[in-house]
Amino acid sequence: MTVSLRPGATTSVAVAATRLDAATAHLDAPLLALDLGALRANAADLVVRAAGTPVRVASKSVRCRAVLDAALGTPGFRGVMAYAVREAVLLARAGVDDVLLGYPSVDRGALAELAADPVARQRVTLMVDDPAQLRIARDAAGRAGLRVCIDVDASLRIGPLHLGVRRSPVRTPSQAAALASAARRLGFDVVGVMFYEAQVAGLPDSSLAVRLVKRVSIGELAHRRAAVVAAVAGNGQLEIVNSGGTGSLESSAADPVVTEVTAGSGLYGPTLFDGYRAFTPRPALMFALPVVRRPAAAVATTFGGGYIASGPAGASRVPTPVYPAGLRLLGTEGAGEVQTPVRGRTVPAIGDRVWWRHTKAGEICERFTGMHLVEDGHVVGSTPTYRGEGWTFG
Repeated sequence: MTVSLRPGATTSVAVAATRLDAATAHLDAPLLALDLGALRANAADLVVRAAGTPVRVASKSVRCRAVLDAALGTPGFRGVMAYAVREAVLLARAGVDDVLLGYPSVDRGALAELAADPVARQRVTLMVDDPAQLRIARDAAGRAGLRVCIDVDASLRIGPLHLGVRRSPVRTPSQAAALASAARRLGFDVVGVMFYEAQVAGLPDSSLAVRLVKRVSIGELAHRRAAVVAAVAGNGQLEIVNSGGTGSLESSAADPVVTEVTAGSGLYGPTLFDGYRAFTPRPALMFALPVVRRPAAAVATTFGGGYIASGPAGASRVPTPVYPAGLRLLGTEGAGEVQTPVRGRTVPAIGDRVWWRHTKAGEICERFTGMHLVEDGHVVGSTPTYRGEGWTFG
């Protein structure tokens, strides 16, 4: 089903969950539901926060083609950041004319498929951070002319401290220029550079220290980013200078050398972004699990639920029960592979449902083949997730 985006209203977690519960009461759980009003509002907010800089939508945080298409049809969005070469080729064949890989790949079969498809070759840009990746791509492709973008480390380093994620070994202007030269010698077209400042984009504003780290990181990266861009571009001009994520759109877009920012999680509004001060996404995507047991008066057991988010293992990566209010996971069991108990003063009866929010965004779509679309308190259709289309990329 086609999803159309237009501005909507702010929705609290409780109101959103109640709305989804009432709208889907006739459906069996487990189920995944998307509040279209919240989705529209979130898309509009991302565009406003980007302040005129085009927003590239991150497919890993969406994993649903209807939502990707809806975002791309919204003024202010442009292009997709994919996470796998096979996915990028499929998106290009489906009509997406600008697909940037967010990560390097050594999938030789997929690289060969990309090189053999003239449409995909024009529309897809590979991500690299090491000459070894270039050699594998060249050997797999058997031809020159593939587009590449250089991933540059955007972490903050203070003495021995490394604040941010471990991604690219390329950090300095000279390192980036050397890799660009190597790519050109091997026959690749170097069209861009990317910087993902995870320590800004993916870290909630949990303390004064965190906010200080973010401020320092933004300043350091702005200076280094300009130098890297100048070194890679030489006397020319790069098509792509990509930066940011849902949590850092404002600071990334404010840098004049940045040509585009990336966001995806902000469309769904998972719990990861509940602790940010600069913005508050609406909770758009939630899942419902049925209660199948009542092992004690204050405990209800739901079917499924072990949908743990990627990242450092711990309490911050488990799903959160949000409706009915007052429920919490059991510390001794957590979210289970087949069943998940919850505790509360008042718990739902067997056959009732518990609504949950995932810590992250698109990952929950790997657990469901489709999502139900809710508009004005009614289910207006459904659409497959990547998994529902058989799009699984590891």
